[in-house]
Amino acid sequence: MAEDVCEIVVTGGDAEWLSGYTRTLVEERLVACGHQLAAIRSVYRWEGAVHDEPEARVALHTRRSLVPEVVARTAELHPYEVPCVIALPVLGGHPGYLDWVVRETREPGSREGGTRP
Repeated sequence: MAEDVCEIVVTGGDAEWLSGYTRTLVEERLVACGHQLAAIRSVYRWEGAVHDEPEARVALHTRRSLVPEVVARTAELHPYEVPCVIALPVLGGHPGYLDWVVRETREPGSREGGTRP
């Protein structure tokens, strides 16, 4: 595998919004795919108060080198002032799947598709 793959976790208050957001990132080839969990519960402190809210979560699979672009695009699209966007390393996996993630995403800074075999 020529490039490292990572998983980016993003949460949002609305599962439908998160689905549209994920589709946009796939269409833009910033991510290869997203696995969404529609019902999670988020407990957090914000502006001095503890909140307990329903949310949705997506795990996005992409090239590690695209993380800055995904973070920037999320800041443009996300309704939250400070969205949860964290990148986690993928330490291993099925070689074919990891190669597919790289093929289905574009080179950083490019508008074109990923590398082809």
